[in-house]
Amino acid sequence: MALFPRCLLRGVTSQVKNINGLQASPKFMYKSARYNSNTSGVRERTLIAVKPDGVHRRLIGQIIQRFEMRGFQLVGLKMLRVSEELLSQHYTSLCKKPFYPSLLHYMTSGPVVAMVWEGHNVVRSSRMLVGDTNPTQALPGTIRGDFSVHISRNVIHASDSVEVAQKEIALWFQSSELIEWECCDHDNLYEF
Repeated sequence: MALFPRCLLRGVTSQVKNINGLQASPKFMYKSARYNSNTSGVRERTLIAVKPDGVHRRLIGQIIQRFEMRGFQLVGLKMLRVSEELLSQHYTSLCKKPFYPSLLHYMTSGPVVAMVWEGHNVVRSSRMLVGDTNPTQALPGTIRGDFSVHISRNVIHASDSVEVAQKEIALWFQSSELIEWECCDHDNLYEF
């Protein structure tokens, strides 16, 4: 518990704005200058989405915990009911597949929790954490290996490349919904 206050205070500025006579919360300083060429890939981002079956089965916390335990940093999070328009853009490569209508029905059957995670090689590492699309082939210890029951109900989505991640993040999140911040353990994780 002693680390928590130090973590919060680490990047706090002494500037506190006065709004209508009330003091506002201190703002965190962002140290983006610290991400230099020696730490390339540290700020790589990926889209992770807990699909309706994962939300219904109350797996959100366990999924978030796995990404946090890996040392990744959450920079965006929201729960939403996904529109067919967004899904048609997201699954554009699958729209001609025979299972596409059932995929749309499944993805609109309940809320989805969309997240953006940041970290060193986060796209590739996330794919390893998530596991194979087919749960019968997903290794134990992966999210799908531990929680999926059928290929059509595989709990989670993860971007499969850096380029795809950039497109998916732009599709699911506005830039104002993503938070730039540095976690207090950043120097311990990324001292290269």
